[in-house]
Amino acid sequence: MKYTKYIAIAATALSLTIGMSSCADALDVAPDGSLTMDEIIQDPVKVSALMATCYKYIPQKGYAYNNYEPLPVSLSDDAWSSDDGTASVPVNSIYNDRQSAQSHPLRDAGSARNGSSTGIGEYWSRYWGQIYQCNLFLSIADKASFTSEEERSRNIAEAHLLRAFFYSELVRWFGKLPVIDKVTSFEDDFSGLRRQPVKEVVDFIIKDCDAAIACKELPWRITLSSEAKRVTKALAWAIKSRMSLTAASPLFNEGNDYWEWAYQINKDALAQLKANGYELLMATTNPTVFGNGDGAAFRQICSTNADIKTTPVDKETIYQDKITFETSGAHWIWHIGYVGAGYNNTAHCKACPTQELVDAFETTDGQPVLDLDKPYLDEKHLQPNYNADNTLYDPQNPYLNRDPRLHETALCNGDLFTWDSKKQTLNSYIGGKSQPSLDPSNRTNSRTSYYHCKTVQPNIDGGSGNKYGEMLNWKFYRLAEIYLNLAEAAAEAGHLAEAAEAANAVRARVKMPALPALAKEKLISRIRNERRVEMAWEETRYFDLRRWQKPDGNLKETCAWLTGMRITKQEDGTFKYERYNISNNPRGGCSNRDLLLPLSVDEANRLEGTTGEKWQNPGW
Repeated sequence: MKYTKYIAIAATALSLTIGMSSCADALDVAPDGSLTMDEIIQDPVKVSALMATCYKYIPQKGYAYNNYEPLPVSLSDDAWSSDDGTASVPVNSIYNDRQSAQSHPLRDAGSARNGSSTGIGEYWSRYWGQIYQCNLFLSIADKASFTSEEERSRNIAEAHLLRAFFYSELVRWFGKLPVIDKVTSFEDDFSGLRRQPVKEVVDFIIKDCDAAIACKELPWRITLSSEAKRVTKALAWAIKSRMSLTAASPLFNEGNDYWEWAYQINKDALAQLKANGYELLMATTNPTVFGNGDGAAFRQICSTNADIKTTPVDKETIYQDKITFETSGAHWIWHIGYVGAGYNNTAHCKACPTQELVDAFETTDGQPVLDLDKPYLDEKHLQPNYNADNTLYDPQNPYLNRDPRLHETALCNGDLFTWDSKKQTLNSYIGGKSQPSLDPSNRTNSRTSYYHCKTVQPNIDGGSGNKYGEMLNWKFYRLAEIYLNLAEAAAEAGHLAEAAEAANAVRARVKMPALPALAKEKLISRIRNERRVEMAWEETRYFDLRRWQKPDGNLKETCAWLTGMRITKQEDGTFKYERYNISNNPRGGCSNRDLLLPLSVDEANRLEGTTGEKWQNPGW
């Protein structure tokens, strides 16, 4: 098998011929520009470079998407983008339902800057290419040269786990997939290739994760900065946790009840992670920055990079990206999403929290503000269905006595923040400096009156060039999600006390009361809401809304009509609060077809012609 500088490989018949850099990009090559596989496997340095290709296209997320838009957040009911009126950007296309199988802005958007090698967009071709690379490495690993047998064992475990990672990403975006566990070529017969049920694909993912976990050389935690981004046993358990929940969910379970199975996996995952040093950050270690409030530890874990040490401060983060984006640092969020409206050194605010997200935060007595089973009495969300048991919420003082995570996630009218070396007050009432704007040409003001702040450290002063050097890495998994995965699976499987206990562990960090004894369906609603407030802005909501739907469902109830808050300052200094619809038309991206991304038209046609089976996702 010859490797030239650039080779066209077929990841399977699944992939349009993918132009990919070969190993020769990273290796010393012969004068004719080629290497044989025998030459590669005899040199540990070249084998290591081949392993490194398995790590390519681990996606950067957050604000690294096209046009610096956190697309999955902006396409959920947690946010509305101030770029809604800009015709050339992805959110405008999807908000106006112009996406298609031929051209889908989320699937095809690419990275935030031209020429970037980050794994944003082009999911189908890039991730199948990565699965091919993992299969290729595993096919030669037993006979290849390594610096030690320990390194061979660890690299094999990493290749299994990376294959599981890329499969897990594909499942969340596209649903059913074929399972390919060996190197394929154009000469192979693909006529029998089929998209397998998600449960079968997840079983394969779990098998790969278990192979990694069984490797004694694979560590539980990365402790050397030189190994940042390398995968671990902890990641393997986290993938098992998330993907078992995915397979058991209505969109993917094909009418089968897999919740007891998912519960057992998540119970084991949490137990193993805790036994090997993972724990929630329960108290801030830097009160100078984060203060002493009940939300301080939550804000710290969400706005700081995990420290890579033998005994780190952050024992909660399971897997994070490595800084690679832009020359001055790299990241997924900066003040572009913090405060716009004319403040120095800010840009378009992009995704801003919706009133629906703000409504999700309970009052400090642990009572939901709205009836979670029917939060709004009308289609357009202008008539909130208040929880009759809530006595603390005041519609005319709506940000008082709320779950501390509200003010660590969304800047609300009257909140304080640091800017231009001094404390500023967010004035998002009509006539205030940060008032909302529904003018489609205005990209700097929020559409909702709220601004995002969760992933920005409270004392970072945006008045100094956006603080590029203080950007963050994306945290793919943190332990709070595993607690909530267990809570959901346990509740669905009928283990109600254990479900509440897992959710309460997360709530305890911010001093929220424990959940009361509840019937199964009520507890599931509370746990789903807990996921929303804990994981906001971490892309979880986008996928949760979809996997909770049945295959014939849609997102119209949650995402078609979204609202902001019009705040008017009265003569006596008090404020009047009125809900309003951000748009006069329902937002796009809410149909049944939008539960999954489409394959490209050419890809679907090619596969259907080869196999005689339908490959395109429903509605596309």
